[in-house]
Amino acid sequence: MKLHEFQAKDILGKAGITVPNGQLVTTSDQATTVVQIIKGPPWMIKAQIHAGGRGKGGGIKVAHYPYEVVTATESLLGKPLVTRQTGPDGVVVNQVLIEEGIDIDREYYLSVSIDRSTAEPVMIFSQAGGMDIEEVAAQSPALILKEHIDPVVGWMPHQARNLVYKLDPPAQPATIRKFISVMANVYRIFLTLDCSLVEINPLAITKDGRIIAVDTKISIDDNALFRQKELLEFEDTREKDSLELMADKYHLSYIRLKGNVGAMVNGAGLAMATMDVIKMAGAEPANFLDVGGGASEEMVTKGLEIILKDKRIKAIIINIFGGILRCDVLARGVLAAAKKKSIRVPLIVRLEGTNVEEGKEILRNSDLKFLVANNLAEAAKLIAKQVSKAE
Repeated sequence: MKLHEFQAKDILGKAGITVPNGQLVTTSDQATTVVQIIKGPPWMIKAQIHAGGRGKGGGIKVAHYPYEVVTATESLLGKPLVTRQTGPDGVVVNQVLIEEGIDIDREYYLSVSIDRSTAEPVMIFSQAGGMDIEEVAAQSPALILKEHIDPVVGWMPHQARNLVYKLDPPAQPATIRKFISVMANVYRIFLTLDCSLVEINPLAITKDGRIIAVDTKISIDDNALFRQKELLEFEDTREKDSLELMADKYHLSYIRLKGNVGAMVNGAGLAMATMDVIKMAGAEPANFLDVGGGASEEMVTKGLEIILKDKRIKAIIINIFGGILRCDVLARGVLAAAKKKSIRVPLIVRLEGTNVEEGKEILRNSDLKFLVANNLAEAAKLIAKQVSKAE
């Protein structure tokens, strides 16, 4: 679950990390009032969406006069903002953060995330703050400093010193102490809130020697939300796809994609392979839908209903390897969905595993029209044929 910048800064501030003074607004009238409260000029007007690249997309503006704050707010609210992470349709801006401008002397990058290659948290620190960390890693990898964290031991002060002492030019002793404190607080947030990412970019040193988190991102591990219930109120469902919200309700792993072939699969690995098959067939997957190994008949039914709600769909492939999810359960779920919502596109079914013959028999004895694929290669041919017909 991603948090908005203003929510993440609230968490950082409560943890003892200095953040700019700011206030959230949802109307231009509120901006007129806020500009009289927040220190300026300059003022920063920042669109609050769950996507990076806001600055390059025009979602962060600088104002030097009060009327510019109001004008900038009006130009963002209620309009889609397109960045490299939103897709071509962009995301509608529902709220704007107005902050005091910071007199920045130097910018740094700081984050904690999970390094999947070592299965450990990793603290990343760089003096190339304010830039895309991916670009820095590709063009100047020596600027990316890392310290892996043993989760049993936790973050240690000497690890912070390992990072800070590698800065060139070296930081002043007072600044070093502040960096060490910020790093400890960032890891504490990461650990206690079950985060998958805590990022500050830039972490700025001001002309008067303060260290301020100018911009920040926090993502919470969805699997840990059962013990982070107080954070659930931070979720902004306005930015989620309606079909993804429906899938969440039934505990289905669904991600909407840009293609025209719907897919329902059990198991993430099989889902990825199925999407590859769709691509090999010259088509594009419209979704990632993993009903999971222990899916019930109701979950299968809802999964197919979600796919059928997508008007872009030209064909559907159901690719199930029956293990915990029996093929007969899958078949009954498909029929239940077909009774609720007419299936007017070609349906390709590939079943293998537990109770596969019972599942096929249930489908054969129904009024449902479907094509049977005995393997993935055959599924690819059927997909290519059906999509070409639809076009």
